Order: sequence, then structure tokens, then C-alpha cells
Amino acid sequence: MPKPRKMLGRADSPYILALMRLIDTQSKATIAGWCMDYAEAHILPVFSKRCPGDDRPRRALLAARDWFEGKKKLPEVKHIILNECHAAARELDDDPAAQAAARACGQAAACFHTPSHSLGLAFYGSAAIAYDRAGLFEKPEVYDRIAAEVCAGMESALRAVAVENEPNPAKIKWNC
Repeated sequence: MPKPRKMLGRADSPYILALMRLIDTQSKATIAGWCMDYAEAHILPVFSKRCPGDDRPRRALLAARDWFEGKKKLPEVKHIILNECHAAARELDDDPAAQAAARACGQAAACFHTPSHSLGLAFYGSAAIAYDRAGLFEKPEVYDRIAAEVCAGMESALRAVAVENEPNPAKIKWNC
């Protein structure tokens, strides 16, 4: 069996392009809030189920929220994301679903600083949910279908909190 992909989806996938177009219309705060909310509701449960007792991805999301509230400084939050949450991901080569979930939470938490990390939520979050739901032995088409469904759900969640005619949309440089 081929090794599972760390991320699902491609930058030119219609569902990724639709998500990017919507993200481009929103403020940094809206994007970050949506990412953290989505990760807490849909991705963190995958990690928590597979790694009970490991709270590093949750701590990263909470630290990012604390930054928004002025309770933590940028270096402290970056340290938690990079040295705790992403460290959890590096330790999970034997569980691609948990690894992708940790990465997705780290990317969602990092949106407080760089909104382009929102695509990390889409790519890694899709992998986490797909591998958790379907296992590791399905055909690529199955994973691609699940990724499209997950990203459509992400887009719906962002639409639900999107600010119409946002006066200060984030200026994102998509490097993909």
C-alpha cells in the first residue's frame, strides 16, 4: 500500500479555489476565528479520540485565542504552536489521521498571525477527517470525495460567519 498523503486536495481543486475566493473577502480576525472554531468543532475531536490526554493542539488553539484577547504575546503563542502542536504531529507518523489533525489545528491556530495558513486547515483537516472516517486502505477517489465534502463544509461554516462587504479584507499572498 502506498504511504498516505499528508494533505488532501490541490490548490487548483474547485473546492479549494472557492474557499480561497471567500477567504479573500474576509478580515484577518474573521478568518482566524472561523479557522479556530472549525478546528475545535471538527478536527480536534479526531485528534482527541486518537490521542486521549494529549492537549497540545487544544493548547495551540487556546493560545491563539488568548492572543486576540491580549492575554498572550506573539512569541509565546508561536512557541506553543511550533514547539508543542507541531511537535505532536511530528511524533505521529504511525497515525496519519491524528498527525493530520495536529497539523490542521496548528495551521488553524497560526491564522491569528498569517491568514494564508487557513489553507492548511483545509488540506490537513481534510486528510484527518478522511483517514479517520475511511481508514488508510481506500482508493484515492474516496479520499478526494471526502476532501471535497469536508472543504464544502468549511466553506459553509465560513459563509455563516462572513461579513458581507467586509471593509478591511486580509491581503493574502497565496503561494500555492
